[in-house]
Amino acid sequence: MTESAKPSLRKKIAPTLYFIIAVKLIKAAVLILLALGVFSLANRDLSDMFDQFLRWVHLDPERNFFASIGDWLDTITPTNVRVFASGTFLCGLFLLVESLGLAWRAKWAIWLAIGESAFFIPIEVFELVHRRPELTGPVRPMFAHPKIGLAIVLALNVLIVWYLLKNRERLFRHHH
Repeated sequence: MTESAKPSLRKKIAPTLYFIIAVKLIKAAVLILLALGVFSLANRDLSDMFDQFLRWVHLDPERNFFASIGDWLDTITPTNVRVFASGTFLCGLFLLVESLGLAWRAKWAIWLAIGESAFFIPIEVFELVHRRPELTGPVRPMFAHPKIGLAIVLALNVLIVWYLLKNRERLFRHHH
């Protein structure tokens, strides 16, 4: 068989896949770093730290708004902090494994990515349909309508699932 007649064993260039991998790697890094930061807070007095932070930024910790946040922080136990940090760390590891699997074009990773992205679609649809936006106070929403951000996330998840399903054979074909 001549050189030109041999089937190409090189993986196809897939910028969209690389973008999905990059986003998942960034999310994994953020979640893992957040978890490590939260773990460091497990045995600290969160209310006292919040009070010190407010004084550092020259805000009055005695104002009702800040006092109610301080009271809420008093209810958080070290166990709550460790559980939150553990869950965040596990989500970060899951995304890390998923993104590395996609980068190596492991066939199991495509199904993991499709399942993970598809998992949130019904939740996002439910939130769009059933939840009323709460616009209270002087805080301006990021978008003109609060549900636009959720609609964008929903559209991205649908596009990711569609792209991965449509291109799974082309992108993840194993050559023996």
